[in-house]
Parts: sequence; C-alpha cells; structure tokens
Amino acid sequence: MTQRQVINASVAPKGSLETLSQREVQQLSQAGSGSMYTLFRQCALAILNTGAHVDNAKTILDAYKDFEVRFHQQDRGVRLELLNAPADAFVDGEMIASTREMLFSALRDIVYTESELDRLNIDLDSSQGITDYVFQLLRNARTLRSGVEPKLVVCWGGHSISSEEYQYTKKVGHELGLRKLDICTGCGPGVMKGPMKGATIAHAKQRMSSGRYLGLTEPGIIAAEAPNPIVNELVILPDIEKRLEAFVRVGHGIIIFPGGAGTAEEFLYLLGILMHPDNRDLKFPVILSGPRSAEPYFEQLHAFIGATLGEAAQGLYQIIVDDPVQVARVMTEALKEVKQFRRERNDAFHFNWLLKIEESFQRPFDPTHANMASLQLSKSLPPHELAANLRRAFSGIVAGNVKDKGIRLIEEHGPYEIHGDAQIMGPLDKLLQAFVEQHRMKLPGGAAYVPCYRVVA
Repeated sequence: MTQRQVINASVAPKGSLETLSQREVQQLSQAGSGSMYTLFRQCALAILNTGAHVDNAKTILDAYKDFEVRFHQQDRGVRLELLNAPADAFVDGEMIASTREMLFSALRDIVYTESELDRLNIDLDSSQGITDYVFQLLRNARTLRSGVEPKLVVCWGGHSISSEEYQYTKKVGHELGLRKLDICTGCGPGVMKGPMKGATIAHAKQRMSSGRYLGLTEPGIIAAEAPNPIVNELVILPDIEKRLEAFVRVGHGIIIFPGGAGTAEEFLYLLGILMHPDNRDLKFPVILSGPRSAEPYFEQLHAFIGATLGEAAQGLYQIIVDDPVQVARVMTEALKEVKQFRRERNDAFHFNWLLKIEESFQRPFDPTHANMASLQLSKSLPPHELAANLRRAFSGIVAGNVKDKGIRLIEEHGPYEIHGDAQIMGPLDKLLQAFVEQHRMKLPGGAAYVPCYRVVA
C-alpha cells in the first residue's frame, strides 16, 4: 500500500455522543494513557480508510505512520484534531457523514470500555459476569431495542470473496430486505457488505427508512477490515470472544456464506454453543448458502464437521445452494418460531438471555505460539469442547493472516504449530488446504499465500 494523500482536519461529534469528562479526555490523550490512545488511533485510522481494499492491519499502520489524533475538551464534549489523516475520508474538506458517525462510535465504545465499565465492578471471572459485560456495552451503544420483534439476521462469511459470491450475498440481502428483515454483519467488506447493500435497496423499495445495518467488530479486526459505509450502527467489542457472543445474543438467526479461516472460526463457535445440552431445544436458525460455484466449499465444510464433531452437529444447520428466495423464505418462517419460543419462555427479543455459553467460549484466547501448540484437539473431548478448541485454532490462523500482532509473531517465530489426533488433523489439514486452493486466504497485492500454520498429527 503506497502513501496516500493526507489532510489535517478538526471534527466534532454530530448527534448525541455522551459528554466526556476532563479525566476521560486526558485518558484518551497520548500523554494520559498510551494504551488507550494507541487503541483509538488504530481504530480511527481503519475507519478513515473505509472503502480502501486493504485487509492487512500492518499495511495500513505502516502507510500512515504520521497519523495523529489530538483531543480537545469543550463545554459540549470533545473535538478531535486529525493530523495526516487519509484524504479519502473527506469531501471538499468535510468528513463524510457515515465516517464521522463511526469515528465517534469508536470513541464512545473505547472510552466506555476503559473507564465506565471498570467502575461497575462486573465479575469477569464468571460466565454470567462476562455476559453482563457484553450486555452493558451493547446497551450503552443503544443497540438493544426493547419490544422489537425478532428480525435481525446475522450474516457471516469471507471478507475476500469472488465477484460471483459477492453478488449472491447481495441477492440474499435483497430478499431479506424485501421481507423487512434487518442485517447484522462484522461490518467490513465482502460478505459483511453484500447483504447490507442488497437490503438497502429492498428497504427503499418497501419505503422503510428505519432499516438497521448493525456492524459488530473488535480492535484487531477493524484495523484489518475497515467498516463498509452502509453500516449505520457500529459497536466495537473489546475482543473476538465478546464480539462473537454479541452476535449470538442480539441476532435471531444466522446465514453463513463462503469464507475462509475467520468464517470457520465463527461457525465452530456457533456449533459449539448450540451443541451444549442446555441449548438443545433452543430455536436458532442457521443456514449455509452460496452460489452453485460454492457448492464444493460447503461440501468440504460439511464433511469436516461430520469428521470432527459428528452427525449431531451437522443436524444444527441446513445448506441451501443457489436460491436466495428460498434462503429468505426459510429464515422468515424460522424467525416466527424464534418469536413464539421466546414468548413462551418470557425471554427478551433484543437479547438472548436463555442461550447457554460456557466460559471456555468466553475467555479471550491469545494466539501465541505456545498457546497454539498446546491446544487439545482430540476425539476424546465432548463435542462442544472440541468445537471450542477448533475455534481457537482458526482464531490463531486469522491472527497470523491479518492481525498486526499475529503477523509480527509469525515474522519473528515462524508459523504456528497445531497438534492433535490424526482423526482431527487430517480433516483440518484438508479443509485448510482447500481454503488455500480456492484463494480464500489471500495476501495484499495478490502475493502467493504462505501458511502461518503447520498441522502436526
């Protein structure tokens, strides 16, 4: 990525960002808190690069080494002074409205996470405490809307997909939008943008002015995958585990499109939760879908799930190939069952409290070489625990592919080693190799993919 044109600008919140105290502004400043400043600078730089076709955090950070944010306290809140900011975020010297909204959403979430939540004495050593933490973050972002019937569809899939697959996601999003359903994604490009784009047109046809395009991300991801401009609600969770929990707590159904290691991570997380005995009767529709050309991808993924987690896991989802209308119809009917299920059990529509999530799915996983090598991947584990560890393995691969810290670890120490039983390692290696052959794990600039991992049976 070459150095782009830059601009200096001053920008203030537009709307209703909570007023910041002098202490919070000081915390955000470089002198007050280096870690918080660094975190916000990284997220802000990614947001200002919205629309850029870059999915490597290190590339973006290296291209704008001189980018700087200064915080100025005002009676009505805070004003940001941006130095050497990407010029593409501005039109005739004025910041694009959607970019400004997302920039101050990032400020809101980082300040709240680092200051307000610390004072609530939430017990992050318990599963319930972690769930409360996620709830508080989402409520502070005004994401939770009481009384709205289930209609938020989560869409997962790759950020780097073929044109045919991208167009397919738009068609599915269009069919969902015609049925007045809202969209939630990871907020980046590819599958995270396509369904939102399709739904936007459909909502306009239905004269809906209140369509929701919710993007849930975390600092390591947002730096690698800048938000797409259709997102009208952005929430930054502290880590990947809380981001994944937010998806399944606020979403009412999930559609999984073709993707790579990140999509496999999300899919394994979801299956591991749904396989827990306490969630056996839970209504939570899951559909895998893509164009006809993606059918081999789903066959490989389905075979991998069968070989590692068994037929019970395969029964938790259905695969619909090359039929956007059927996907939308099946999801719409399934959401009626979700609505009835929650009413019968007096569960909230806006936050799935009944969903059981064990701590093993909630604890942040640090993908160091030691942690990756020590993952227990054995058929002797209960299926939902094996799913949790497989999810961690894919999380490490994602980090090594696109996250700044992971990329630097690989550069310093070489590829991760993933150890496990031959019955697990064989299917895992085969699936990962298929991802590489299908160009589902790409590097910036079209360079040949060099694996950041080594599978050891």
